[in-house]
Amino acid sequence: MKSKRQEVILEIIQSEKIETQEQLLTELKKRGIQSTQATISRDIKDLHLVKEPGGQGTYRYSVSPHKTDLSIAGRLRTIFRESVISFDYAQNIVVIRTVSGLASGACAALDGMEIDNLVGTLAGDDTALMIMRSTSAAQAFCSELKTMMG
Repeated sequence: MKSKRQEVILEIIQSEKIETQEQLLTELKKRGIQSTQATISRDIKDLHLVKEPGGQGTYRYSVSPHKTDLSIAGRLRTIFRESVISFDYAQNIVVIRTVSGLASGACAALDGMEIDNLVGTLAGDDTALMIMRSTSAAQAFCSELKTMMG
């Protein structure tokens, strides 16, 4: 429910001029999603929404230009801490070994992260494949993962 609500929030702020959390709650309700101000406040933080000038002295919610980097880093750290055993690449394919049964969840998270040069993912039980556009993209992604995992 949280991911669906947050997806709808992003759709709303892209199509409507939303200035307040109350307006956002109203738009969610119109779309059949009940929520509270406290939940919306957490969603705004999770989605890295910011207020930007909307013209004529008004402000509106928008996605922070830094949202993608922050979101990817936080999600990947969580995924890797909890499920990844190892990773490596061969040409343009990144192979990620996970705890049994968690490869599908890792792929689902990776697919939703807007990773540059990612063509797609494929999951088995304990192995996830990431198909990158090039060998250099696969190598760069693995280097980033190695740095992230310490």
